[in-house]
Amino acid sequence: MSIGVQVNHRELGVSRLEDSMTVRVLRLLPMYSVYRETYALLRESCRWNREKIAAYQTKTLAHLLDHAYENVPYYRRIFQERSLVPEDIMTPADLALLPFLTRADLQNNLPDLKAQNYPESAFEYVTTGGSTGIPVGFYYEKGASRAREWAFMKTQWDRVGYRFTDRCVVLRGHIVGSAKDSIYWEKTLFGRWLLMSSHHMTGETLPAYIDQIRRFKPRFIQGYPSTVVILARYMREHGIEPFPTVRAILCGSENLYPWQRDLLTEAFGCRVFSWYGNSEQTVLAGECEESTRYHIFPEYGIVELIGQDGQPVEEPGAMGEVVSTNLTNYICPLIRYRTMDVAVLGTNSCACGRPYPMLERVEGRLQEFIVTKDHRLISMTAVNMHSDIFDNVVQFQFHQEMRGMALLRIVRKPGYSDRDTQRILRELNRKFDGNVDVTIRFVDEIPRTRSGKHRFLVQDLPPDQWDNLM
Repeated sequence: MSIGVQVNHRELGVSRLEDSMTVRVLRLLPMYSVYRETYALLRESCRWNREKIAAYQTKTLAHLLDHAYENVPYYRRIFQERSLVPEDIMTPADLALLPFLTRADLQNNLPDLKAQNYPESAFEYVTTGGSTGIPVGFYYEKGASRAREWAFMKTQWDRVGYRFTDRCVVLRGHIVGSAKDSIYWEKTLFGRWLLMSSHHMTGETLPAYIDQIRRFKPRFIQGYPSTVVILARYMREHGIEPFPTVRAILCGSENLYPWQRDLLTEAFGCRVFSWYGNSEQTVLAGECEESTRYHIFPEYGIVELIGQDGQPVEEPGAMGEVVSTNLTNYICPLIRYRTMDVAVLGTNSCACGRPYPMLERVEGRLQEFIVTKDHRLISMTAVNMHSDIFDNVVQFQFHQEMRGMALLRIVRKPGYSDRDTQRILRELNRKFDGNVDVTIRFVDEIPRTRSGKHRFLVQDLPPDQWDNLM
């Protein structure tokens, strides 16, 4: 396949001034045409009405199910066990005829989930982290899956004016530089992106980070919320002015809590833009220009919310687990995949005019909830750690191994006292309604995950104890 194809600048959504950089960057993708075709579709489909979107999903789902039945041993077996054929599923609502696909199912049946009409060279093996307690592996289509994902991400970032030529600071899971030379960043993507190490951000090094960002003059900052918050807290506590060139903060790969959004908005003085997705590429949703609700891409997948009884959640404002069916990954189809993410259903109306289904908010993974003595789930959003009782705390992290009990690790500031401990325990007792016994342990530091994230909750309840909670 030729990569040096003719570029339709209007189709790609770029200006003439961006042409050279855009083509140079995109030609690095093994499957540039996949990116181009996907991006062109998304530029068109955002103007479709609900009827046309529904027709697209129905047609695409039918094609996926036919493919899975013919070429994927796992799904052929599932259909046969239920005396079904693909034609029995006429609409997305009919997916209820098929069972959920759990992480354990994915672990135990991965060889049978590989499509047999693809050559072995087309499979790219990918794994998730173990944050849910059940790390799993699955497959992308080599080159194509990542190119397609970038088209969706570019479409999301278009909403806040992102262009390929824009300078962007990246604060994700990168380890860059070392203490030896006191340089914790490097430029990439032809000098347009400044990758900054998330593993070296301390009170001693952050002034150098801030100075480097000002020199770089980025238009956007992209990162994990927990990582960008470290920078924001330092700036707020030391009275550091926002970076004048930054137009928006692009947050992803973690749940964005309301207190984090407030802090980032205050520290950087600009829009905070968030999106929601997963490594398995079964669901993708993002905010728009007009609201902070998550607009689900209907071209990407079909999303269901299910309650504790496994039945659909249909009332706006109700909470359920996200179950999703990817419409683009034929090499390893994931149909009715239980993500173990919890979200709140939104209304299907927004001032931006996109007729997309929406999530009011994403609460996070089931493992980002604390479980009370009476088996209730308390999200970290509800706990809402953005409070003055933590003014003398550098960092904190909950750890739960038993229902109704939690350890709170705290890194103290020099001014921390017993009075702070009592205030924290009193406030948490109120938030947990007396149903979680909290023990505080003081530590010198809280390590990040291997990917550079800071986890506010380490949830170590056994996986089988989650089955009847959501």
